[in-house]
Amino acid sequence: MGLKAPGILTFMLSVIITVVVLVVTFFGADIPLLKGNEFWALLVAQIILVMGCIMRGL
Repeated sequence: MGLKAPGILTFMLSVIITVVVLVVTFFGADIPLLKGNEFWALLVAQIILVMGCIMRGL
């Protein structure tokens, strides 16, 4: 299976989710949907990135 680079939209979405989770974790920002669910949000960001690589390769 050949993997390709993800599209810019997919990549930026993953980066934005990751940065928001890092801000919540390290700076104590109070974002209602993410507070307490940081692990799952990071997992979703990485799944989006991996799926972007796989789907682009098809």
